[in-house]
Amino acid sequence: MKLVALVFSLCTIIISCHGSLELEHGLSFSIFPLRLKSGLGGHYIPETSCSSWRLGVEAHNIIEWTSIPQECVDYVGNYLLGKQYREDSKAVTEEAYKYAQSLNLVGDGKDIWVFDIDETSLSNLPYYAQHGFGVEKYNATAFNEWVDLGTAPPLPESLKLYRRLLRLGFNIVFLTGRPDSQKDITLKNLKNVGFTTFHTLIVKESAEYNGKTALTYKSSERKKLEEKGYRIVGNIGDQWSDILGTNTRNRTFKLPDPMYYIS
Repeated sequence: MKLVALVFSLCTIIISCHGSLELEHGLSFSIFPLRLKSGLGGHYIPETSCSSWRLGVEAHNIIEWTSIPQECVDYVGNYLLGKQYREDSKAVTEEAYKYAQSLNLVGDGKDIWVFDIDETSLSNLPYYAQHGFGVEKYNATAFNEWVDLGTAPPLPESLKLYRRLLRLGFNIVFLTGRPDSQKDITLKNLKNVGFTTFHTLIVKESAEYNGKTALTYKSSERKKLEEKGYRIVGNIGDQWSDILGTNTRNRTFKLPDPMYYIS
């Protein structure tokens, strides 16, 4: 009986605490009294809303946004500079590798895996760390000056996946929205950080795709690859426009990127 009384008392205390939190946050839980937006001891965590915002972004429920919310600068910065960003990237690339291992390649060199460049193969985090992790509106001049340095580091988990895919016998194609004027420096940057062997690097020809979306451009270039007899068996990118559209083939993999959105 004493045990039953103790459990009852604890339940009463917990429900009472949850009730006060409901009043604090203006919420009502009729099924289960979750301690929403609270940390240890019931302290309010303002960053929780930024976590929900990032979930919406990665799930493609929040689209066409031009910059991250001002109040989420610290949250996004901590995410990208902490270990969670790499852990999330690892979760994606490990699934990609498992899928790649399950395939039986023909062995004629026509099985290709498409990699995006920015925030997929090469990281622009050194640039964005100086520009509010995406809270500042995109500045083409400043960003292109950074790209032209050719010093972007690789994303570690993507580089690991790239090397694994090569050992499995895949041909790698890099498909980027960078313009033709940056092709040489991009090639140099890729090779300097470890992406030394690949089939080709496709850059955006402004004349052909002037005014077109990234989704249209990348779909068209993938179609050209298939028309040449190549089989796209995998595709990885940080933007939804990298992996949606046509000619995506068997599997696509989305890496995290809460800094910017490209349609």
